[in-house]
Amino acid sequence: MQALANFADGFINLFRAGGNTFMGLVTGIIPMLVVLITAVNAIIKIVGEERVEGFAKVMGRNFVTRYTILPLLAVFFLTNPMCYTFGKFLPEKYKPAYYDAAVSFVHPITGLFPHANAGELFVYMGIATGVQQLGYSLGELAIRYFLCGLVVIFIRGVVTERITASMMKNNA
Repeated sequence: MQALANFADGFINLFRAGGNTFMGLVTGIIPMLVVLITAVNAIIKIVGEERVEGFAKVMGRNFVTRYTILPLLAVFFLTNPMCYTFGKFLPEKYKPAYYDAAVSFVHPITGLFPHANAGELFVYMGIATGVQQLGYSLGELAIRYFLCGLVVIFIRGVVTERITASMMKNNA
């Protein structure tokens, strides 16, 4: 009988812990995300959507900016999953590589700019909690994750562009 009571207590405590976590999010990170998303949308409106699109076209002309600056800005301003729409400013032959770069950057940006990929924030915060428990700086983790992400998306963009070119050449 005691085992059944212990099981019932453990079962309800699981949901109590989940509720406490949820309340922590409601009073902590969720208001911050709402304010960040509002600020980013305000910046886009102030600058003008036409200017943002024109800038994206210019960034797409150079392979370095096409796979670093363009995905970074798209993920920052449009967030996941709308960031992939910036690929519309690119010729067809660059779209797969741009997508690869953008999809690879929605995770590394989360530590510095959580509004960009709020769905992944829980994964990042789990990692961050472990890093903090070890006594390391969360800011340093976020910056290193971000910078490493830029290097990775550039490499992925260039490699995918070359693979795409090869496949298009073979199909022609």
